[in-house]
Amino acid sequence: MSVASEAVPTIALVGNPNSGKSTLFNALTGHIQRVANYSGVTVEIKSGDTYTPHGRKLHVLDLPGCYSLRAQSPDEKIALDALSGQYPDTPKPDLVVCVVDSSNLERHLQLTLQVIEMGLPCLLALNMVDVAEKNGLRLDPAKLSEELGIPVVPMQANAGKGIIELKQALRHPFPPPSEASWLIHDQKDDIELLRRDFIRRLCELAARRSDSHQRSFSDKLDAIFLHPFHGWLVFGAVMFAIFWSIFSFAAIPMDWIESVQGALGSKLETLMPDGDLRSLLIDGVLGGVGGVLVFLPQIVLLFLFIGLLESSGYMARAAFLMDGLMAKAGLSGKAFLPLFSSYACAIPGVMATRTIDSAKERLVTIFVAPWMSCSARLPVYFLIVPLLLHEKEGTWKQALVLFCIYSLGTVSAFITARILRGRLGPEASVSHFVLELPPYRSPQWSYILRHVIDRAWAFVRKAGTIILGLSIMLWALSTYPKLPGDDKTAALAHSAMGRIGGFIEPLVKPLGFDGRTGTAILTSFAAREVFVSSTAILFRVDETDDDEQTRSLLRDKLAAAEWPDGRPLFTPLSMISLLVFFIYALQCLPTTAVVAREAGSWKWAIGQFAFMTAFAYLAAFMVFQGGKLMGF
Repeated sequence: MSVASEAVPTIALVGNPNSGKSTLFNALTGHIQRVANYSGVTVEIKSGDTYTPHGRKLHVLDLPGCYSLRAQSPDEKIALDALSGQYPDTPKPDLVVCVVDSSNLERHLQLTLQVIEMGLPCLLALNMVDVAEKNGLRLDPAKLSEELGIPVVPMQANAGKGIIELKQALRHPFPPPSEASWLIHDQKDDIELLRRDFIRRLCELAARRSDSHQRSFSDKLDAIFLHPFHGWLVFGAVMFAIFWSIFSFAAIPMDWIESVQGALGSKLETLMPDGDLRSLLIDGVLGGVGGVLVFLPQIVLLFLFIGLLESSGYMARAAFLMDGLMAKAGLSGKAFLPLFSSYACAIPGVMATRTIDSAKERLVTIFVAPWMSCSARLPVYFLIVPLLLHEKEGTWKQALVLFCIYSLGTVSAFITARILRGRLGPEASVSHFVLELPPYRSPQWSYILRHVIDRAWAFVRKAGTIILGLSIMLWALSTYPKLPGDDKTAALAHSAMGRIGGFIEPLVKPLGFDGRTGTAILTSFAAREVFVSSTAILFRVDETDDDEQTRSLLRDKLAAAEWPDGRPLFTPLSMISLLVFFIYALQCLPTTAVVAREAGSWKWAIGQFAFMTAFAYLAAFMVFQGGKLMGF
């Protein structure tokens, strides 16, 4: 790699999960990737540019976090192909920066040795030196450099320490490393054993631990959090606290959003004469988009709590706890991380399955991931659950119901995974669950807040594009063709949407829904949260309703809705049926597209969509009809 070369040198960052590799990439390039304290976040190559202190431009690649280069999983194969120069549209790196966790060198140096064995110019980024020092390790970077035959730069990437020194080191040319000393043995020797012996001797020389620090702070916490009994109590308490907090803490900002929405509606009524344009703005745009945006605080809180679990290191402990339970479903602890990510959004959850070694286990995990209730379902849950309990938001009862909703989807996913896993047959080789248990760390607030802001903005952007477009379309369909007179009920029945509702009502009536609810469900197949805005338009929620003093005009309108014979439309049984349908239905076309790409088959994606839709219909049917037979 010549300094005088006109071509921009390519630097590849490689390392184990939890090594701080993506944090270093962000520090070098200014890009904001999702940074988490568990494996499976970076599952494809990210790229960006950086400059040395002397102005030299470098192209930086962030390779997927992996434990080895054996190419037994998609993330390992991507990393190996990139290092070998065989990854499409990606140049072979001129230099490899091996990022390691200084507090866990014995594990992380395994990958570094494999990179050195490839003969690529290398540099060791000795990250998290602060954690190593707190754990009582005395590091000797010079000795590490001497024994490995490559430069070593101590650093703390999350605090920006060592970044300048690393950039200084990157401006110098690096020849390929000398022949790996640990492999100069009889060819009959076990290479894995040779590596382990070399790393053990190296750590004794360059990463010594004093006797007073044999048991770290993380070890003491793990005695509780990973205990066979106490660990599960902590896990249950953490999950319940999250659900309760989502309902309770979001009440105030939700009130603010509703106040702004009501004020805007009143202002438009004052400024504009009665007519279709005013109806479009108030009923279509404000009622549709505003009816979804009101749930933004709860979605933000969900992503905040998930970010805290990931960044603090507890997420990896949860995966460790779940490994035994996952085994009963025919999966390993590696599947827990993609499934838990699906609680936020199924799309990154499906993509995170690339870290699973077993192809069959990966397909099963992809198949059941959408049953982990994602944030797009929250607007539906938050609309129906308080109405079901006849309460305002923020009670422990609602948190308990939400916990049960998530549990039902999760248990169903595990049962289905067990059945499907059995039908796919045994593996050709046994895949072992290997998971890094990183030390507990203070949350990286800058990255967590950035991630929350990105997800919130994505939700707002969806509200301003997809949901806005569908809201306008639904308003038009529910308004035209117009019927003379002031009877809103007759006008809706005469409209195109009323006719669509009348056509599909026989299909959804056995579930306890009328044509309007069925139409809202139909529109929500584009995006689940559209159900709320569709319902607001179809049930004619506007700013002139008599119930405007209550917390939610939409919820009041649903509570007052009736069948033509005067029976209540939304009974406890029909609301439970609706919740069950949304737990199971795969109402997200973008997820189906991602599943087709990740599974490599549209048949698999279409089969998943058809199965989950049919299962949702059958489950809702059994709930409603079974409840009626029992007299509910």
